[in-house]
Amino acid sequence: MKLALYFHTLRYLRPIQIFGRIAIKFRRPPPDLSPPPARRAPVTSWQAPCRRPASMSAADTFRFLGETRSIRTLGEWNDPAAEKLWLYNLHYFDDLNAEGGWERAEWHRQLIERWVVENPTGRGNGWEPYPSSVRIVNWIKWTLDGGDLSAQALASLAVQVRFLCGQLEFHLLGNHLLANAKALVFAGLFFEGDEARQWLERGLEILADELPEQILGDGGHFELSPQYHSLILEDLLDLTNVARTFGNTLPINFGLIGAMRQWLAVMCHPDGEIAFFNDGAFDGAPRRDTLERYAARLGYAPSQEPPPGITYLEASGYIRLQHDAAVALLDVAPIGPSYLPGHGHADALSFELSVAGQRIVVNSGTSLYGTGPERQRQRGTAAHSTVVVDGADSSEVWGGFRVARRARVTVGATRDDAQMQEVEASHDGFRRLPGHNMHRRRWRLGRGMLEVDDEVTGAFGWAEARFHLHPAIRISETAPGQVRFEGPDGVEGHFGVVGGALRVEPGTWHPRFGTSIPNVCLVARLSGPKLQIRIQWR
Repeated sequence: MKLALYFHTLRYLRPIQIFGRIAIKFRRPPPDLSPPPARRAPVTSWQAPCRRPASMSAADTFRFLGETRSIRTLGEWNDPAAEKLWLYNLHYFDDLNAEGGWERAEWHRQLIERWVVENPTGRGNGWEPYPSSVRIVNWIKWTLDGGDLSAQALASLAVQVRFLCGQLEFHLLGNHLLANAKALVFAGLFFEGDEARQWLERGLEILADELPEQILGDGGHFELSPQYHSLILEDLLDLTNVARTFGNTLPINFGLIGAMRQWLAVMCHPDGEIAFFNDGAFDGAPRRDTLERYAARLGYAPSQEPPPGITYLEASGYIRLQHDAAVALLDVAPIGPSYLPGHGHADALSFELSVAGQRIVVNSGTSLYGTGPERQRQRGTAAHSTVVVDGADSSEVWGGFRVARRARVTVGATRDDAQMQEVEASHDGFRRLPGHNMHRRRWRLGRGMLEVDDEVTGAFGWAEARFHLHPAIRISETAPGQVRFEGPDGVEGHFGVVGGALRVEPGTWHPRFGTSIPNVCLVARLSGPKLQIRIQWR
C-alpha cells in the first residue's frame, strides 16, 4: 500500500524537483561573511504595505497559530516542543510591519539584534530558505518604512541573502520559489554594486520563468488556494512598491495584478473573506479589502465586484453562482498542479453557500500543517461539503502535503438566465474503488433555493453527501428528512432530502490556524444511486 502511494505520488514530479531535493540535502553553502554591499538610496517614498495583525505582546513573547510562547533562551528559537509552522512564523519577523508596529519599534530593534547573535549562520529553522526569504523582505520593508538596521544587522542581512542563493527551492517550486525570487529582488534593489546586481538578475530570472506558469489565464495562482493566491498577489504589489521606491522599471508583467485581483473578488464570500478550498484560513494572508487598499496606494484602479449569474474561472476550475442575496462557490477544479499538489485537499465537487452575507454551507478549513491524523482528516473528503463513497477520499491525500491518485473533474452543461443558474460536473476519483464509481453533481441556484443533485454510479457499500454548516447556524429537525436552520441576522430556511436518510453529526470548523470551532454537519446517506438536497431560505 505504501509503495503504491509513493509510486503514484513520485511519478508526477519533475526531474528538477528530484535533483533539487538531493542537492539541497547534501549541498550546504558555506557562509560568506564578507562585508555587505553599500545601500542604494531610494528615489521616492515607500508606500505602506499590507499590515498583519500584531503578534508580539512583549519583547520576547509571541502569539502565532493561536499559541503564545516566550523566547528567552537561545535554544527556544528552535524548540522541538513547538510546531514547525509556529517556529517558521517566529523567524518571519512579520510583526515588524504589523498593525501598530511603530509602538513596538524598540522591541523590534532588540529582536533583530537577538536574532543575529542567537542564530548562527546556516543553523536552525530560521536559515531554511522559505523563512529566510520572508524575513529578508520584512527587514527591508521595515527599513524602508523608517526602521534603522544596525551595522551588525545589515551585515547579517547580506549573509542571509548569500546563503539563500545557495539553497533556492527548486525541489518545491511553486509559491516557495516565488518567495525566494522576491527576496533576491528586494535585496538586489536595497543594496547596490555588482553583488546586488547579481541578486537582482537571479530573482528576475526566476520570476520570468515562473510567473507565466504560476499565474493562470483567469488570474488565479496555479496552486488553487485562495489563501496562497492572496499571498502571491501581495508579493506582486510589494514588488511594484519596491521597484518604484528605487526608480527601477522591472521587467515583470505587473498587468497580472489586475487579473489576480478580479480572481480574488470572485473567490470571496460577501463577508469579504476567502472561500475554503484547498489549504486556507483567515489571517493566513491579507484580506481582499486590505489588498485593495494597498493597490489603491500604488495607483491601481479599483477591481470590479462579480456580477450576478455564473462566473466561471475556467483555467482554475472554480465557479461562482450569484442570484439575489445568495452566492454559491463551486469546486470543479483539479487538486492543483500535477507536480505540486501539496496544499491540495480531496474536495472535488465541494461547495460553499452564503445567503444575505451569512455563510450557511462551508468546507472545514485548515487549522494546522504537519503529518498527524488531524491534518489528514482536514484534507480528506469527509471534511468538505461533497460526497464520500465507502469512506474513501476522492484524491489520495497523505503524508501532510502529498497526493497519490487524483480526481479528474469534468464540467458538463451550464444554464444561466434570470430565473436559474445551473452547473453539472463529475469526477472520477472513486474509479479506483471496487465499484469503479463516478460522482456526478448538479447545482441549481434560483430565487430562495439551491438544489444539489448527486449521483454515484457503480456498486458501493455506502455513500453519503456531507453539508458542513457555519458555526453561527442553528438547526432543529422538524420531520424525517427535514432540518430547519436559522442564522444570526434573521436568515432562516430548511434542508430537505429526497433519496436518502438525513442525520446530524457534530463537527469542527477551522477558520484560522490553531482554531477549532464546534459546528454541525448534515449527512445524507444515499438509499440508491441518486440523492437530492433542497436548501430553501427566506
